[in-house]
Parts: sequence; structure tokens; C-alpha cells
Amino acid sequence: MTAPHPQTPVIFVLEDEPDIARLICASLTEYGFRCEHLRTGREFLARAHSASPDLCIVDLGLPDMDGMQVVRELQDGTPCAVLILTGRNELTDRVLGLELGADDYIVKPFEPRELVARVRSILRRYQRAAIPEAVSERSSARFAGWVFDSSRHALTAPDGRELSLSAAEAGLLATLLRRPNKILSREQLLGERDVDPFDRSIDVRISRLRRKLDDDPQNPRLIKTVYGAGYLFSSQVEWV
Repeated sequence: MTAPHPQTPVIFVLEDEPDIARLICASLTEYGFRCEHLRTGREFLARAHSASPDLCIVDLGLPDMDGMQVVRELQDGTPCAVLILTGRNELTDRVLGLELGADDYIVKPFEPRELVARVRSILRRYQRAAIPEAVSERSSARFAGWVFDSSRHALTAPDGRELSLSAAEAGLLATLLRRPNKILSREQLLGERDVDPFDRSIDVRISRLRRKLDDDPQNPRLIKTVYGAGYLFSSQVEWV
């Protein structure tokens, strides 16, 4: 077992079933993560707002509130990486969770090693998003009248309006802005070697970004779909 150290990512686990919570925390702790377990949605939100977890694992079936509402309030108040844990296997629930800002989901019953792998995958995406490639310490990007501040997950519109991005949206936008005018595959955008052809997570996040960028989904001018290949960010980008 690898002992955690101060720089080890902190994982908040929202799960009301003690046996499942113990399994999650034991699995993550074994691989060096630091875990904090909370049992109710309200307790979890209060703790998340007062602390800074690197990733939250959120069960959808809770005793005091719906897990989707927890994800919504978490992203509105303290945007961070989110992995949804659910016994629901309906596609609509999974898509809704992604629409609300979750990064991934895993269905019960789950294999602990898969859970750890997904946590690591999400955190790798955020670590890459936090360090702009080939732009040294520059954290702000300007494009088409917009300004993106990657350090604050903030997007400023040409008219001065400031929009908050979820951690998932900020990571995806940073990836697009680092490689403007180049086609990026779903694998590149997710940071994964193998993506299920039916995985809609990137499409959902692209849709959210287009809405925030006022990019017409029927005729997008910034984030263009290249059918059969991926997506292309069509604008000049300046990192400052």
C-alpha cells in the first residue's frame, strides 16, 4: 500500500450504504488516495463548500435528496471533478448526470479496480488541463472576443458577462484551446486510448460548451463537428 502524502488527491465519497462506502474508501486508500466519507447530500454539500476536494464520488440514491440535485448544487457552488456512482442503468440518467457537469459514471455493482482506474483517468485529465502546453505559466486564453481563465474556470464574454464553467467544461475547453484549428478525436478530448463508440460524454460536454459560447449548434462557428473524426476549434487563440 502507498501511504498518502499532502499532495495526494482528496476524494469525497457520498454514499449512504456503509458496506459500499467502506469498499470504496478501502480501494482508494490502498492506492494512496485520501478519502472522506459522508452519508447525506446536505452534509456532503456543506463539507464540500468548506473544503476543496479534488474529486467527488456521488451516489444518486440518497436518503435526504436526489443525487442529481447534489451534482447540480456542487457544480454551481464548488465546481470540481465528479464521478457518479449509481444503481440506475438507464441511459437518460447517465446523460443527465453528464449534462449537470459530472465527468464520468460507474454502475453498481462495480469492480473496485475499475473504480480506481476511472478516478485516476479523471484526475489525469484535470492535471493536464491545469498546465497549458507550450504556453509556460500563462493561464488565460483570448479567442473571438472571449477570455478563458483556466485558473478560475471562468469565461468572459465579449460583452463583459462572466460565466462559470464546471471543472469538466473547463478541462475540455482548455484542451480545445491548446490545439486550435486541428481535428481532435474523442479519445484525445477524453484523454483515453479506447472510447466506447456509444459513449456520449464528449458530445454532451461539447453541447454544454456551445451553449455557453453562444455557438449555434446547427451551424457552429467555434466548435465544429468533423463527422467521423471528432471536433475542431475554429478560431485563433492567444495565451496570455
